[in-house]
Amino acid sequence: MGQRAHHGSGDHAPLLFGHSFTLFAVRRAGLDLKTAIKVALAADTVSIAVTELVDNGIIALTPGAMDAHLSDGLFRSALLGGFVIAFLITTPVNQWMIGRGKGHAVAHAYH
Repeated sequence: MGQRAHHGSGDHAPLLFGHSFTLFAVRRAGLDLKTAIKVALAADTVSIAVTELVDNGIIALTPGAMDAHLSDGLFRSALLGGFVIAFLITTPVNQWMIGRGKGHAVAHAYH
């Protein structure tokens, strides 16, 4: 019996995992924890949230993907398709935000 994929909006792992990259980077740059958390949230929240919404939507709309196992090609192709579409959506959103000094631009000051 294969391992079933977990799908659901109650999983906060992507948010925590995604923010941790920026959080650790700006902490290494010398920011205190409170400021580092604010920078990580400002830098990554929109991108991660859009990616998760699109990815979960693609999986939910792909017939059979919600019941697929992690090793099933159907699950993997739906997941990959969701990431590709999310990338195409988040790239211009991130560019727009960076151009206005928001999003990832907030963290760039500390790299």
